[in-house]
Amino acid sequence: QVQLVESGGGLVQAGGSLRLSCAASGRTFSRFFMGWFRQAPGKEREFVAAISWSGGNTGYADSVKGRFTISRDNARNTVYLQMNSLKPEDTAVYYCNVLGHDYWGQGTQVTVSS
Repeated sequence: QVQLVESGGGLVQAGGSLRLSCAASGRTFSRFFMGWFRQAPGKEREFVAAISWSGGNTGYADSVKGRFTISRDNARNTVYLQMNSLKPEDTAVYYCNVLGHDYWGQGTQVTVSS
C-alpha cells in the first residue's frame, strides 16, 4: 500500500510558475515509476508527465513539453512537478500516481488566471 499526498497548488497569473510536490509513504517508493495527471472541470483525467524509478527517464504530454519538469527525490520519497509559463488551460486538479497501480493522491488545485 502506498499513500500519496499532493501539495503546492494555488492561484497564479498566466505566465507564472508553481511547484507541486507529492509525498509518498512506503519504503518501496524508489522502485516505482511515478506520474502526474490532471483533470479540468467537465473533462477526463489526462496524463501530464512521468518519471522512471531512478529519475533518468522522463516523459511529457505535448501540451506541457518545454514548460513543465518532473523530478524526484527518492531519499525524501517525493516527486515534484515544476510548472513554468502557466496558461489558463493548465487550470485543473493535479494528481500524482504510481504508474501501473491504482494509487492516487487527493489532488491539488491549480488555477491560472488570464
